[in-house]
Amino acid sequence: MLLKENLIQAKNGKKIDSIGYAIKHKDDTFKPFKFKRHAMGDNDILIEILYAGICHSDIHSARSEWKEGIYPMVPGHEIVGKVVSIGNKVSKFKIDDYVGVGCMINSCGECSACKISQEQFCENGKVVFTYDCLDYFHDNIPTYGGYSNNIVVNEKFAISIPKNAPLDKIAPLLCAGITTYSPLKFSNIKKGDRVAVAGFGGLGVMALKYALVMGAEVSVFARNNLKKEEALRLGAKILYTNLKEVKEKFDFIISTIPTTYDVHSYIELLKFGGELAIVGLPPIKTSPKIDITRLVLSAGKKVYGSLIGGIKETQEMLDFSLKHKIYPEVEIIKIDEINNVYDNLTNGKAKFRYVIDMNSLQE
Repeated sequence: MLLKENLIQAKNGKKIDSIGYAIKHKDDTFKPFKFKRHAMGDNDILIEILYAGICHSDIHSARSEWKEGIYPMVPGHEIVGKVVSIGNKVSKFKIDDYVGVGCMINSCGECSACKISQEQFCENGKVVFTYDCLDYFHDNIPTYGGYSNNIVVNEKFAISIPKNAPLDKIAPLLCAGITTYSPLKFSNIKKGDRVAVAGFGGLGVMALKYALVMGAEVSVFARNNLKKEEALRLGAKILYTNLKEVKEKFDFIISTIPTTYDVHSYIELLKFGGELAIVGLPPIKTSPKIDITRLVLSAGKKVYGSLIGGIKETQEMLDFSLKHKIYPEVEIIKIDEINNVYDNLTNGKAKFRYVIDMNSLQE
């Protein structure tokens, strides 16, 4: 929970004391960790973190599977909290507003990508990710994420959350939600489209829910039948475990698979003009490759990658989710359960999304 001293520090322009759970090297386990946030600026807000989702990308980052991590590392980019202090020039929020923070906390704001709210593709290379990143606007100090009691964010990078929203279910929307919503919107999924979801973890569930509300008929591809009942309950037409048994062709497939796989086996299941959106990011060492020859022989089909979404689209996604009551399947945990949760996610034992109740931080 937020320390009373934090409000005094914020008011006096001091660095903000924070406590959380960190990992000190890629083979370490999570332990309590004290650190400091940068001082509040005129356009910053101080957020008391109430809930923090655990994303599979947290594991990839903590274990340096995409790049060498910055340690000590406090992961977490699915954050829901309450505004407790605001800078002198803040106009978007007031004290006690509920807000969300996703994968980014700042960018240059001046390049063409930032101006169209595609901040994740900042052309000046100054997007600041929520953790495991150098903060170019604050002396290149490392950023620390949501497995903690507070965070300081530029107001432009906070998402508005209504007072009556189910806060414990919203955190995963800030990554899993926008990551799947964005490509579905980009490919203009509509009523009558045949859509398939490859991989049925936290991302896959959200993709299924969004596609159904958009009017699509949705099938699921999974490694086994363990989640078949759940997939059908949520509205899937069918769950396939063997791609060779699939006879139908799809308008759109979204791959959320976080491990190595044969990309072309999914391309072959597209209709002419169909699209494959790839959002899952396996470890670099096992990342699947696309064979150019096979791609040419599959002419008339489109393959693209999608990376989260900009701030404007993230707000749109949240509003859409609240309107249609689209939420992830979540399990609320205490913060000292993080190590067990990482094991569950790595070993395929996790059902869907884990969310940390930050009230447990000081119990």
